[in-house]
Amino acid sequence: MLYPRRGGKGARCLLLSLLFLAAGKTGSGQVHYSVPEEAKHGTFVGRIAQDLGLELAELVPRLFRVASKGRGDLLEVNLQNGILFVNSRIDREELCGRSLECSIHLEVIVERPPQVFHVEVEVKDINDNPPVFREREQRLFIPESRLLDSRFPVEGAVDADIGTNALLTYTLSPSDYFSLDIQANDELSKSLSLELRKSLDREETPELLLLLTATDGGKPELEGTVQLLITVLDVNDNAPLFAQAVYRVHLLETTANGTLVTTLNASDADEGVNGEIVFLFGSDVPLNIRKNFKIDSSSGEIRLIGRLDYEETKSYEIQVKAVDKGSPPMSNHCKVLVKVLDVNDNAPELAVTSLSLPIREDAPLSTVIAFISVSDRDSGANGQVTCTLSPHVPFKLVSTFKNYYSLVLDSALDRESVSDYAVVVTARDGGSPSLSATASLSVEVADVNDNAPTFAQPEYTVFVKENNPPGCHIFTVWARDVDAQENARVSYSLVERRVGERALSSYVSVHAESGKVYALQPLDHEELELLQFQVSARDAGVPPLGSNVTLQVFVLDQNDNAPALLPSWAGGGGGGRESEVVVSRSVDAGHVVAKVRAVDADSGYNAWLSYELQPAAGAERSPFRVGLYTGEISTTRALDEADAPRQRLLVLVKDHGEPALAATATVLLSLADGGQVPKSSLRASSGAAVAETALVDVNVYLIVAICAVSSLLVLTLLLYTALRCSAPPSEGACGPGKRVLLCSSAVGSWSYSQQRRQRVCSGEGPPKADLMAFSPSLPPGPNTSEGNEHPQTNAELSGNVSPTLKLWL
Repeated sequence: MLYPRRGGKGARCLLLSLLFLAAGKTGSGQVHYSVPEEAKHGTFVGRIAQDLGLELAELVPRLFRVASKGRGDLLEVNLQNGILFVNSRIDREELCGRSLECSIHLEVIVERPPQVFHVEVEVKDINDNPPVFREREQRLFIPESRLLDSRFPVEGAVDADIGTNALLTYTLSPSDYFSLDIQANDELSKSLSLELRKSLDREETPELLLLLTATDGGKPELEGTVQLLITVLDVNDNAPLFAQAVYRVHLLETTANGTLVTTLNASDADEGVNGEIVFLFGSDVPLNIRKNFKIDSSSGEIRLIGRLDYEETKSYEIQVKAVDKGSPPMSNHCKVLVKVLDVNDNAPELAVTSLSLPIREDAPLSTVIAFISVSDRDSGANGQVTCTLSPHVPFKLVSTFKNYYSLVLDSALDRESVSDYAVVVTARDGGSPSLSATASLSVEVADVNDNAPTFAQPEYTVFVKENNPPGCHIFTVWARDVDAQENARVSYSLVERRVGERALSSYVSVHAESGKVYALQPLDHEELELLQFQVSARDAGVPPLGSNVTLQVFVLDQNDNAPALLPSWAGGGGGGRESEVVVSRSVDAGHVVAKVRAVDADSGYNAWLSYELQPAAGAERSPFRVGLYTGEISTTRALDEADAPRQRLLVLVKDHGEPALAATATVLLSLADGGQVPKSSLRASSGAAVAETALVDVNVYLIVAICAVSSLLVLTLLLYTALRCSAPPSEGACGPGKRVLLCSSAVGSWSYSQQRRQRVCSGEGPPKADLMAFSPSLPPGPNTSEGNEHPQTNAELSGNVSPTLKLWL
């Protein structure tokens, strides 16, 4: 500790050594210094930066600052050398009054990372206040009849210092009549009185003038004096006497106004007017006592008229006089000690001194978010404060010092689950009933790119009609990123690969922002039935995150190919669109004379062909007909001599597309007598009749089997649709639809195209077929040799092929 002294260089060195010793003492995380009051500006207090473990170079970058609660700028820190020094005059009596302990509490705050240090600077008392009497002169009226050893109270002096500096000793100037009597008590101040040693004689000595000197215990000693003017009175020689010299009372600080504090009891041995007593406060009673208490001059009752506050004044010492009505009046005195009992009438106070917001969602555990300090003006259990946090928050309070807490991260954060927390800190004291205070903090969580974009489903199926216009929008992909701002901004791109000999980007493209997928060129079902590729979605975070989705684009067939006649369609073996056949006039009705064969490069209904016989203009009804779905030309009746020897038949071949496409074939029939018909023609006719009979029986069983399978597939489709009814539809701008089940009718046939090739292009592996065709096995007929011209399509090219079932798997 430092004390100002007058001396040479040796004294200064001693003082500096003592100061360094005091500055180095720390405990419990707090640094203690001491400094004498009235120290000059610039007086060294301590090397605060060094004692706190801080480097001088980091004081300014870390925003080193000192805060003193309600103490102004008494102390300051030099940021260049880290020294704490006296900045302005420190008056201990002004700061702490007569309190035995007087300290200045400093909060040292630094940032990056935030830290709070607590520094206590004790202000040492020096003997800078002399004893002071309230008045320069005290008048005493003493009757001459007073007996020896009678005591007459005298007001003592007051010293604003504490401890030894306020320990007063009194001396009285030499006198034959009086001596000074001092009564000391541990709880009360010294009581002074003049003790009569020699009988008074007013006629001999009507007045006495004495000098009372008060000297304190400081070094150097200071003193104060008061003159005692004693007037010797005649007659009334008995003063009032109190029943007790000291009255002790305990009052709660919540005691209501008008409450009786105590009743004083005094008596006077005199009679008449000299024995009537009047009670009043002593002249030295301070103003705050007069504001809070009043005394009834007749009854001696003292009542409370103000408000008690334990936190301001813990006890009151009241000097009361009892004065009789004699002439001159005589008096005596007593003391009333009122002790105030604490009541829990002050709620705790909360203060947030520093905040580090917002906090990143990937912040490590124990990250400091805020510093919180609490205080309570009550004492004892009423002033003991505990702090709690609102439940279900990922934070906790860590006590760093008495009534100081740090709000730290206790568990991992996830901004996508909770983006901000309303944290309520509750401070509750130990009183009964307890009082509490709350402080609310809004803790915002900053986003980190920890979530990749996600699609609603791992793959989508898209149906697009072939021959679409270039640049046609076929689908839109969308990925959701639960992050925020740039971390949630998603861009789309194709996962490039090769489709056959060409790059994927030559078929489709995707808009980077909207996710719209476009077909860059017309698609051809006959060339490419399935295009499978992936679209990548990536966010704009650092580092970026992404995911992929698979698109399966099925190209739907359009009726863009007309039926084509096969070169070997004619029964006579000719080629082209016109064929000539020789028919015997002896054939019966229903005899097959020829067969028209055609194929369609499309699929499904677009490749389902039908045959019609076009009537000739102005001609009679032809004795021939053509099978609607077989293309077989047969007789409707027996031929006779009336029929023209040469018949020209025009057969129209149409598919079932919308709109339907058609081709025509011309058949020239030459009617000849039975002996003129070539043997090959007869064998062909006979074989065709046998095959027709066999195929009729086969078709009946095949139709029954197809109906049974179709019923089972319909039930399966209904069940599948019910399970997938909640799935969102996939739509495109070119009219794609859902997967459908295609069944043929009970009659007719599907024609197979040699040019049509089913190709499925996916992201991995060889092409695969998603279409399965079932055809019946036909017994070999007499035209087997004719089928050898196309061995790969023997069954499918037969004129009586039954309906074919096609199913998407």
